[in-house]
Formats: sequence, structure tokens, C-alpha cells
Amino acid sequence: MYLARHRRNRRGRGSLGVALAAGVLCAGGFGAAMFGLADVTPASAGATLTPASVTTAVPAQRHDPRVRALARSVPVRIRIPAIGVSAPVMRLGKNADGTVQVPPLGDHNLAGWYAGGPAPGQRGAAVMLGHVDSLTGISVFFYLKDLRPGDRIYVTLADGTVAAFAVDGVQKVAKTAFPTALVYGKARYPELRLITCGGPFDKSSGHYLDNIIVYAHLA
Repeated sequence: MYLARHRRNRRGRGSLGVALAAGVLCAGGFGAAMFGLADVTPASAGATLTPASVTTAVPAQRHDPRVRALARSVPVRIRIPAIGVSAPVMRLGKNADGTVQVPPLGDHNLAGWYAGGPAPGQRGAAVMLGHVDSLTGISVFFYLKDLRPGDRIYVTLADGTVAAFAVDGVQKVAKTAFPTALVYGKARYPELRLITCGGPFDKSSGHYLDNIIVYAHLA
């Protein structure tokens, strides 16, 4: 239900660190107790089931040498035909404690873009986050784990441009081993990262134990 909370690393403007306080959270940025999620189960067990093709290995990251980076423009919508996603995108900043904000848990069809990093299509890795589910049903990124290399992701920008990305692969990682440098670090080409939760569900904490990360490049 919640994405891992991430904190900016002082060593670099584009580098972020993961906040690994007791009970790393998924995209909500709040304690489970706030939503009454301790000792409960999510609405669907499907988020705990990961395809055999999704492993802890980092997908081979590609780029198209013919593609030029786009000008910075705020993303307003994301569409992923292969998994039936068509959702508005909100702008995410940072909380007072330095962790990255996340979309409201109650809005199932809403993704968020971290505005402290590149916009989709700019050189670098743009990061978008979304919930997997909640007690009331599945959410926008529930089926991220089912994406395959070559699947397309379309991000509509405020200037009217549609940035088209091709999926390189999907990775599952324990939240305690989040690959911060690969997700938020500097990249030479326009790339996209989509993040949600998955893997085993810990009833005692009300959290999924893993993150699901999609790696994609501007096509």
C-alpha cells in the first residue's frame, strides 16, 4: 500500500537516499496506524504475487541514440496500455522531514511525479510513484509487475508533448535494500522509473516488504 519513503542526500542535488527508519513505508509517507492498517490485510492478495520473470536483478538499461531529450514540462497524465492505466499525475515535493511526498492513498487512480528531479523526457531519471492498493481496492500501479520489456508508457506533458517510453524491465527489491543510486541517481539519457509496492505483506506492520520498480527509456 505504501511506497518506500526517500530522503534527499546532501552529497548531490540529484541524489536521494532512502529513509530506513523503523518500518520503512510505501507510498503514503505516513505511519500505518494513521490509516488503521496495522494487523489488517489489503483488499486484494494479488499484489503479493510477482511473476517469475520479475527478479532482484537490475534490468539492462537501454537508450535510443536517435532520441533527443525534451524541454522540461510538468507531466499531467500517464497512460500504460498494456496494463490498462490512464491516470492523472500530481506534482510531488518533499515533506517537512525531507522525505518525498506521495499521492493521497484514497485516490486509486492517481500517480505522482517527484518534481525535485527531471521531468519525463528530460535527460536523467524521472521518477513517478503510485499506490498498489488499499483496504478498499486496487490502485493505479497494481499491475506494474506484469509489464514486459518493450511495453510502452506514455506521459502527457503540460506543453502538449507526449513522451513515449519503452520498458527495459521490472525489478523487485526489499525496501531495506532500495537501489537509490539506480532510481534517483544521475543518468546520461532520458529515463523513467515507476515505483510501487509488492511482495510479502506484513500484517503486523500493515506494509508490503518489497518495492516493484519499472525501468524505461525515452523511445
